[in-house]
Amino acid sequence: MSDNRQSLSDLGKLTEGQPAAQPAPDAQVAPDADTPVRETAPLREQEVDQYGRAYATGRRKDAVARVWLKPGSGKITINGRDQAVYFARPTLRLVINQPFDITERRGQYDVVCTVKGGGLSGQAGAVKHGISQALTRYEPALRTPVKQAGFLTRDSRAVERKKYGKAKARRSFQFSKR
Repeated sequence: MSDNRQSLSDLGKLTEGQPAAQPAPDAQVAPDADTPVRETAPLREQEVDQYGRAYATGRRKDAVARVWLKPGSGKITINGRDQAVYFARPTLRLVINQPFDITERRGQYDVVCTVKGGGLSGQAGAVKHGISQALTRYEPALRTPVKQAGFLTRDSRAVERKKYGKAKARRSFQFSKR
């Protein structure tokens, strides 16, 4: 049996006749080295309106929330009412504050939002989605932790429609033998 292994010097002979690899046209070459150096530019820019607010729309079930976010003391206003009044259940307030807890920005932003459609649970999810989107527009560096937590993805689950011949979406009418 013959051995088909090659040494490093044999491999070096393969590249002798070929031209050296050129750096990419947009890369900058360092003056003291032959390695290309790429500038790291931010992937996204801050999206702020003329009043210094970031705007986003959040959706969940049938609820739609329009959210404006700006630096402040941490006050959250929903449809003109404080969050403690609008969302009386503590679990719903916890849902709304999740994006701030993940990014460690609790109490640093004021949120004003209008929400309509759906029930309270869906509205809380819509506000959370909107706050997450607005937060990443105000501070693009926070996109990674918010996205990893799954807050930028719209939760597409919704109530299944009722079918004819059924009591509900899948539930059949009670069977009667006689």
